Amino acid sequence: MLAALVLAAVAALAAGCGGGGSDSTAASAGSSSPPTTTAAGYTQGTVSGFKSVVVNGVRFEDSSASVTDDAGTKTAASAGALKLGRCVGVDHGAVDSSSASARATAFRYGSLVLVLGPVSAVNATAGTVTVLGQAVDVSSATVFDDTLASGLSAVAVGAAVEVVEVHGLLDSATGHIVATRIESETSVSAYKLRGTVAALDTRAKTFSIGGAVIGYGGPASTLVPSTLTDGSKLRLLLATTQVSGQWLAQSLGAKASTRPADNTSAQVRGSISAVTSATRFTVGGLAVDATNATFPDASTGLALGVQLEVQGTVGNGVLQATRVSLDNKHRGDDSHKLQLIGATTALDSTAKTFLVRTVTVSRDSATTQVGGTEADSAMSRRVHVEGTLASTRSQVLATQISVD
Repeated sequence: MLAALVLAAVAALAAGCGGGGSDSTAASAGSSSPPTTTAAGYTQGTVSGFKSVVVNGVRFEDSSASVTDDAGTKTAASAGALKLGRCVGVDHGAVDSSSASARATAFRYGSLVLVLGPVSAVNATAGTVTVLGQAVDVSSATVFDDTLASGLSAVAVGAAVEVVEVHGLLDSATGHIVATRIESETSVSAYKLRGTVAALDTRAKTFSIGGAVIGYGGPASTLVPSTLTDGSKLRLLLATTQVSGQWLAQSLGAKASTRPADNTSAQVRGSISAVTSATRFTVGGLAVDATNATFPDASTGLALGVQLEVQGTVGNGVLQATRVSLDNKHRGDDSHKLQLIGATTALDSTAKTFLVRTVTVSRDSATTQVGGTEADSAMSRRVHVEGTLASTRSQVLATQISVD
């Protein structure tokens, strides 16, 4: 049965995967046009494997690509930054349809919805956790890092404050964050919160994001975006101690979304965050015009939180869709499976695990071996692993291992 498990797609999204973007202070927060990319193609989704880096079933060669993190810092691409379950936006060249591959020029991760902070409540039965006042839903597709090897049950609330970093997407229908990855953190000097301002009180200098009340009287006035209002999307650094029930902001920055350039081919997986009409809506932070699109799923309903896969070309800042389909209709596609290609290390013959590009892979009696033997696949040999999340969701359970 384990070999037959299919990785469930992440539930309702609002801001969409990727999101990248640059931060701006008051001097530039009011800029009317977001920066654009110059690549031939743009893909937005969740990291589901490594050969190079796999997103939406396409393998992106990352040897010469840059990575921009949530703080706007650019580095060379690496499995250490582009982890399973992190949402990314990818600028890339043309996709070779025969091999489902392309050369990436840039990766961006850290969407408008990201939380680094203390855990105040856990409900393992309901699959929910509260982090820095934000309600977080944990799905069967949520990836946990190795420090949380037993999944949500390893996240504790007690005398020792558990601090975690949540990568995820906002479900606009519930106001909850749907987690795509959760990591345990230590030695944190500041908390992080990305979200949308509500209940702004300019006299008291407070506002809310989710269940967190933020006080912004401390930062110098030049750090407060001039356009601050309800509905503003911010990235915040917060002091780690509450004062009178408020989290005190150390810095505030408006976040400008990165927009694919016109004539860029785009594939976006996300959920609807706004609906204007039957053919006009927003997915993954991108405005979509589906006037000339095909809808292969006759039951497609355009409503907040409905998860879609949209393909098309960007024109005038709008994704001109050629195809719109329900993402959950494709749960069994290769693009939703986890894939790892690389040399094996750290064999544990008792636990039947090994590492591929820092990811722990486990196998069981239902795992299919193609080429070589079980011993071959765990002795520094190059392997191709296909699988799903294991029950703890901190490892990949191999459904098939092919040895080169």
